[in-house]
Amino acid sequence: MSDTVILSEGAEFNHVIQEVSKYINLYVMAFEKNERNITQMDKRQNMYGGKGTVYMLQMFDPKELANNRLAAYMVLLNKGDESGFHTHNQRNEQELYVVVHGTGEYRERTGVEGSIRKKILKKGDITAISSIGYHSIENMGDEPLIMFVITTYNP
Repeated sequence: MSDTVILSEGAEFNHVIQEVSKYINLYVMAFEKNERNITQMDKRQNMYGGKGTVYMLQMFDPKELANNRLAAYMVLLNKGDESGFHTHNQRNEQELYVVVHGTGEYRERTGVEGSIRKKILKKGDITAISSIGYHSIENMGDEPLIMFVITTYNP
């Protein structure tokens, strides 16, 4: 697992926002709320044993999400940055990745020792992982890999 640092200001925060804003608009309109931008930015070094840094741009307050734990942009700024293999089994969750910019290698397997299936993902691609699966993602391109991640609870 990785340590999570919450960034709310400073040079690194501004740099990430500036880089991501080159490719997407960072705003959300939650039901019956005013339009706004991100609610929180998390920085995760070596996320789930992966290499480099992953930024999570939280777009919603948890109270705004029905049957979801997370709805955020996952940003891997540099080639080689990755979220390592992990599962959502303990929380009985499913997860969706929607690629909005960049190129990444998605990996999945069943269990800790299962064979690994790989797929290069590009803008517009979507993945779905069940709670029993393990998955990881790595930035394979020269531009940031930006995905919208939705983590939902299994009924």
